Amino acid sequence: MKRKKVAAGDKKPRRRRDPWKKRGLSRLQRVVAFLEDLPVTKGLLAGRKVRLLPDQTEFLEKVYGDGSRARIAIDSKPRGNGKTGLTAGLALCHMIGPEAEPRGEVYAASVDRTMSGKLFAEMEAIIFARTDFAERINIKRHEKRMEVLSGDGAGSTFEALSSDARKGHGLAPSLWIYDELAQVDDFELLDNLETGMGKRARSLGLIISTQAESDEHRLSILIDEGLAGIDPTIVVQLLAAPPDADPFGEATLRAVNPALGVYLNEDDLLADLRKAQWLPAFEARYRNRRLNQRVDANQDNRIVPASVWDACSGAVDRAALAGRRCYGGLDLSGKHDLTALVLVFPDEGGGFDVLPMFWTPAGQLATRKASEAKRFKEWIGAGHLISVPGPTIRSGYVAEALAALASEFDVQGVAYDRWRIDDLKGDLADIGVTVELQPRGQGFKDMGPDIETLAEYAMTEKLRHGGHPVLRAAMSGAITVSDPAGNLKVDKDRSAGRASVRVDGAVALAMALGLANRTPPKKQSVYASRGVLAVDLNAA
Repeated sequence: MKRKKVAAGDKKPRRRRDPWKKRGLSRLQRVVAFLEDLPVTKGLLAGRKVRLLPDQTEFLEKVYGDGSRARIAIDSKPRGNGKTGLTAGLALCHMIGPEAEPRGEVYAASVDRTMSGKLFAEMEAIIFARTDFAERINIKRHEKRMEVLSGDGAGSTFEALSSDARKGHGLAPSLWIYDELAQVDDFELLDNLETGMGKRARSLGLIISTQAESDEHRLSILIDEGLAGIDPTIVVQLLAAPPDADPFGEATLRAVNPALGVYLNEDDLLADLRKAQWLPAFEARYRNRRLNQRVDANQDNRIVPASVWDACSGAVDRAALAGRRCYGGLDLSGKHDLTALVLVFPDEGGGFDVLPMFWTPAGQLATRKASEAKRFKEWIGAGHLISVPGPTIRSGYVAEALAALASEFDVQGVAYDRWRIDDLKGDLADIGVTVELQPRGQGFKDMGPDIETLAEYAMTEKLRHGGHPVLRAAMSGAITVSDPAGNLKVDKDRSAGRASVRVDGAVALAMALGLANRTPPKKQSVYASRGVLAVDLNAA
């Protein structure tokens, strides 16, 4: 008797076993198995399964490998090297894959909702290509939200956020992904996501971004702390062209773009290279986005480039400056600014030792953003910034500080910004201290020569500032503008939007050097060097 054929429609579908659930796999192997079981949804490789590049596997090992303590993981490489596909896969991995947990919360953040929506769109495309995923996930496209209905990760949600939405309060992320953090100036959302991580036993933050332009940007600080091992819970994979590499060499371009020829178009990259060669204005953008170098597109608007400033980091011995002639620049603060006083001491070689002092009101620390408050506390602990009790810095406190400095050094004069100066003059008079104060305007007429003087001394390495971190932050953030005659001044409004601290220290330094440059030294009394000569008139 012949066996009866079973109609194809009567066959029960064979249940597919998820490859990441195979026994004996490590955590890293489960994550890799999940990602490489996903479909490529666009481009030349559309329809095939994902195959991770070596640098992607290396990054995953740092994050999910045995013994990893990663709390924040940063993958920084040139644009176009597959970050959207990788992060979309990882978001799904934490929602319905081996990293899923019941009622997890996954967030995608970016500078605006359009950019964070790109990750949502890639996740949606993967889900639609996988019927087993589509059956389990409810998608709300207009809200850019998803919810897991059943199976692993049931109750978990995904939402696309933006830095300008001022969201993040009350969240408890199991995973958050920040796309292109380098473009963000407001870190409120990042702070709130980091704070919310403490609400779960295990939480992870991923930052996928090219480098920021400035060393003072929040991303640069996180990268530097991770690479230096200052915070072992920050892991970093940085792929960038070395500073001394030929930016227009094809070998340089190929070395830092691992996806070249895979899903990164070679013609597009070479076109950008040629454009950067022809148009100097495009070079900084090309080096930042295609070579992932920390190059400031506004570097031509700085007083001096960071490399020039860092070349003047020679040590300064305060004890050796006792009694020496010096000139000062003073910029008093408002409620949130720093009060900055910078003294410059001329030496015999025509250069200057720089001694900066900064004060901040202790009562305002709690009102600052979390990241800013953290830096301020570090600077205070290291002695680079002085915390003054109260909500503001009283002019009487500054007067007493000036009195102490006048007894320690030979202060020839102090140039000042006129704001609030009358209060300081009154307090100096009350304590009987005479320090010659000279007004200095903040417009092009006065600041132009002072900034030129500062730039000249820095460019010729005739400054020694000891690498003072608060002064460095001020110099890094100070953006200049020019008038039709080419005179420069510091644009405090533009600088405040980019700097991690106010730029008062840069202004104070410029005023101090300007004063020193235009003021001949006062003649010192002969008695200061030889003492008083006593003559006995009864002798002879």
